[in-house]
Amino acid sequence: MTPSSWLLRGFCARRTIGSVALSVILTSLPATHGWTQEAVSAQEGPYAQPPAQEPAPITRQAPENPPSAAAGQPPDGAAKTQPPLASYDPALFQRRIPKEQLAFVSQYAGAPSNELYREKQFRKLMHSFVPDCTFHYGMDKSMFDALDEVIQGSSEPVQIRDGRYLLVSGHMGRYLAGRAFLWIDLQEGIGLGGFYFHPTNGEPTPAMNIFSKQVQKEMLLDMSELPPAFTEDMIAWTQADNVPPLTTRYFITGSNKKILLEHDEDFCAPASGPGYNDCDQMNADAADLDMTAAGYLEQTHHATNATAWMITDPDQVAWLQVRVHACGGVLDPLGCRITMARERTRVILHAPPPRRPVGRPRG
Repeated sequence: MTPSSWLLRGFCARRTIGSVALSVILTSLPATHGWTQEAVSAQEGPYAQPPAQEPAPITRQAPENPPSAAAGQPPDGAAKTQPPLASYDPALFQRRIPKEQLAFVSQYAGAPSNELYREKQFRKLMHSFVPDCTFHYGMDKSMFDALDEVIQGSSEPVQIRDGRYLLVSGHMGRYLAGRAFLWIDLQEGIGLGGFYFHPTNGEPTPAMNIFSKQVQKEMLLDMSELPPAFTEDMIAWTQADNVPPLTTRYFITGSNKKILLEHDEDFCAPASGPGYNDCDQMNADAADLDMTAAGYLEQTHHATNATAWMITDPDQVAWLQVRVHACGGVLDPLGCRITMARERTRVILHAPPPRRPVGRPRG
């Protein structure tokens, strides 16, 4: 099993219940999810947020510095270690970092991450892709302060793969098991980061927050829409830092919105080799994680520092009972469960239906 095998997708149609029946079931229940107004900081208190607004349209424009023809192509012999390239849209990333501003980082290859992280030029670069948002890591603070707690002082080596892909990382956080990394494509000027920890503020936990200021008005992202090279390095990082392959995932944008980073990979993908013994269950659990995260995001208006104590929601309980009955007598109950969860997630987020099913037929 290759380092990034669990992110490869094998999207084929599952044997699920009819689409007409699904439409009736999914639209017959409210899209609300389980938090009361008193439990959500987006409504009142020190974390008060503005009233809910209609989601911004998904708008993409051509990047200011168009990528080269080879951008996003996997290294030789790595076709099975990265997701399909067709889903990655380079136009997702705006305001690229000029290549000449990145030349100095190559001298830090192999050095402790702390050395590059504290370098003034690098700190300036961080403002090009780290969102200027308030982040709830134990308490409200800037994303920069949260990263300081986890990466500053790190002895983990600076990695530059293929002379192009920079990774700076650390797990210095003594609180909430914080782990973080910063990643830059030195040729294309694309910057992203990741922050994993165990929230104690009532939101789904543990959680992985991927972020980039260069991504602006998106309201929902699939993992396969991010650069394949980033995906490969992120998976290697999660394995090295003991981050579970299946966890709640968000994306924080340059619009200072926390959106869903949806699991669109197939844990049973044939190209990944033998895969996981419980891959069908992992696909189903991933769909449920996304659905729960969607409810949290909707109730907190996509705030980056929201806090909420999860309680039982009668509407969601009723929907879960509908799913139990709907999927109880079909040939592929887990496939049915996945399909209904994906549709429910999109209903909650007021987003278009999934572009493709997850999983592959059995037998």
